[in-house]
Amino acid sequence: MQRSSVDWVDHAIWWHVYPLGFCGAPIRDVTSRETTHRLPHLTSWLPYAVDLGCSGLLLGPVFESTSHGYDTTDYLRLDPRLGDDADLDALIAAAKEKGLRIVLDGVFNHVGREHPAFQRVLEQGPSAPEADWFHLTWPQEWAPGVEPEYATFEGHGGLVALDHSSPVVEQLVVDVMLHWLRRGIDGWRLDAAYAVPPEFWARVLPRVREEFPSAWFLGEVIHGDYVDIVRRSTIDSLTQYELWKAIWSSLLDTNFHELAWSLTRHGEFVEHFVPQTFVGNHDTTRIATKVGDEGLAVLAVTILLTVAGIPSVYYGDEHAFAGEKTEGWSGDDQVRPVFPDSPNDLALGGWMYEIHQRLIGVRRRHPWLVDAITETAEVSNERLVYRSRARHGDGSITVELETTTRSAVVRGEDGAELFAYRA
Repeated sequence: MQRSSVDWVDHAIWWHVYPLGFCGAPIRDVTSRETTHRLPHLTSWLPYAVDLGCSGLLLGPVFESTSHGYDTTDYLRLDPRLGDDADLDALIAAAKEKGLRIVLDGVFNHVGREHPAFQRVLEQGPSAPEADWFHLTWPQEWAPGVEPEYATFEGHGGLVALDHSSPVVEQLVVDVMLHWLRRGIDGWRLDAAYAVPPEFWARVLPRVREEFPSAWFLGEVIHGDYVDIVRRSTIDSLTQYELWKAIWSSLLDTNFHELAWSLTRHGEFVEHFVPQTFVGNHDTTRIATKVGDEGLAVLAVTILLTVAGIPSVYYGDEHAFAGEKTEGWSGDDQVRPVFPDSPNDLALGGWMYEIHQRLIGVRRRHPWLVDAITETAEVSNERLVYRSRARHGDGSITVELETTTRSAVVRGEDGAELFAYRA
């Protein structure tokens, strides 16, 4: 398999932001659809992302939707809770001025039940022009007001699955991707890519790459045969949930053997594609909460930034935010918080911000880490030592981690400390 040829992403370090939460938009019981210009709040934080050391924004949903953003009702319009298209254009322009890339979240597996296309289907029945967008089962004799059975995303009635065998759906996704790439974004996160047949992406992405060969496509894949999915779909990168799980689980259970095994498997993936790596995102419990200790959270971030991958920092993790992902309608609230007016209002966690800056600095000074080969030198339940070395040419670092002392040390080839944390 030939690895992605998008070279700019080799230097990417993402600041991952869920805009609706970050900007304080209402998620439930949305009583007004009037345009409220909240997105400039995110734009004002771009200097912070630069100071952190990130090179781009990996954004959650921004398009018009009913509630949490993953129930899209218009792919070509900014959600009015965030503002209007001029606000999004201003964010993209300001990011470019600061050298930051922008990746948008494309929810192309399903739409919200309130999407006009699905509403026309409910109103007009099998003869609706958009009836072939969806997986529908109609009663033998349809009458107005009678709903068809329809495929959903993971049983959620408000999320109507698209029919990815439909040429119309294929064209819709191509058109949406091209529209925003022409407006200046750099790539797409493909939400719930695991629920979409890989062959759909293999038809869509080459069409988009004809005009934008340097666009980057990240697929959300939680489990499965990562290499086979990349091969069949032509997606550039996948979310590395296996490594995420191994990092927090090893630290929580004091079992570095699990992480050592997963780093070997991670290295096998890197031979075929470069995964997108993380220790937190909008769907997971905060890393500091997950491992139950801020010192152990430092070890997690150290691992993230010293092994192969395209890393992202989920907003707030750089300040050791706490938050638990739970089930239920409000289960995401703790991990999708509003950010204050300015960095000066982040009263706590400045020490963790500095930790992130230092580790990102190490990463930037060793750009070969993006596809590094990582080899375990020493492993026990409480201690792990590994060496990451350049796949091509010279360069290596050694990482020493201990859970009992909550310590993390990164050394250069000469043994000098490049980074050290001791609780």
